[in-house]
Amino acid sequence: MISSLRQPSIAISGSDVVFGKRHATLIPPRSFLPSLVSEKSHRYVVSLKKPLHLACIGLGNFGSVKNFETEKSFEKGDLVKCGAYEADRSEVEDSGTPSAAAKKVKIGIYFATWWALNVVFNIYNKKVLNAYPYPWLTSTLSLACGSLMMLISWATRIAEAPKTDLEFWKTLFPVAVAHTIGHVAATVSMSKVAVSFTHIIKSGEPAFSVLVSRFILGETFPVPVYLSLLPIIGGCALAAVTELNFNMIGFMGAMISNLAFVFRNIFSKKGMKGKSVSGMNYYACLSILSLAILTPFAIAVEGPAAWAAGYQTAMAEIGPQFIWWVAAQSIFYHLYNQVSYMSLDEISPLTFSIGNTMKRISVIVSSIIIFHTPVQPVNALGAAIAIFGTFLYSQAKQ
Repeated sequence: MISSLRQPSIAISGSDVVFGKRHATLIPPRSFLPSLVSEKSHRYVVSLKKPLHLACIGLGNFGSVKNFETEKSFEKGDLVKCGAYEADRSEVEDSGTPSAAAKKVKIGIYFATWWALNVVFNIYNKKVLNAYPYPWLTSTLSLACGSLMMLISWATRIAEAPKTDLEFWKTLFPVAVAHTIGHVAATVSMSKVAVSFTHIIKSGEPAFSVLVSRFILGETFPVPVYLSLLPIIGGCALAAVTELNFNMIGFMGAMISNLAFVFRNIFSKKGMKGKSVSGMNYYACLSILSLAILTPFAIAVEGPAAWAAGYQTAMAEIGPQFIWWVAAQSIFYHLYNQVSYMSLDEISPLTFSIGNTMKRISVIVSSIIIFHTPVQPVNALGAAIAIFGTFLYSQAKQ
């Protein structure tokens, strides 16, 4: 019989030995094991630095009356003879706990996947909006596609359905409102201006995050954090002033999207605390609720008549390929947001905003290359200053 004793909580694990002899009595463990607490005699002093392994090397005679609580004397052969030896902690502790390095690798994979999916989404989304300028319906289709994908996954048990209650949906509602506003505002912006311009303006999201956290949530930050916001704001302003295809609706859409998504990230992090719902299922529930909120507004703003006319025009100009564009932008929108929420499950809202900004570098560069967007040197300088400010911000936050 081999038992183990782990410190500092002094607990012994093992099997009780009961022999089927007449008058056999279950022996309380403390009646035949010496106390592990240091007493007057140094004979029972043990090391607390390493866990102990207790090995039973002999059993005495338990056949006679052995109630050690009442008996003042007993035979020597009645004792359980044990030996103990110290062992390295690695022998008894669970080695399955993920290390900090493994967690960083996991978050890095999430970020890389998130950025790649976002690039693909932005390309197809711009293609759709160029041929079909109805951002409210496009936004609705993105949410509908993601909701349908998750409902099928839950029904087929590909993914485990979340266990929610009314309180969960109440907490989720403000998050869904912010997500809906941010999603529509960003889509409206990209329907009016170049993808690169929208994402240059949206690179100012850390500034909104700090300002909201400071004046609404009451959080304070070191002075270097506030100073790092200056190049972010200045770079975005320079890029906006020198933008060749500047449009006020596109600019305001990006700004509103920044503010809405900051609230979404903060409320999401608060809502995910203490909940058994994973990041993936949390975003799925968010999509379903946002779809319910957005659908009546999309119908009121644009309407089925305009959608039908636009569809006929797009099919005449693009052909059946247009349908695949719509499907691709809807699927990739859900996938990149799902992965981003899996990231948010592991990090803080401010770190999430930093990752979101760094993601925009790949989106800006890829969209300029694919859509041949004309960029002036001063415009590129403004974008570079804003991105550099984001880097300074991330360093100041550390």
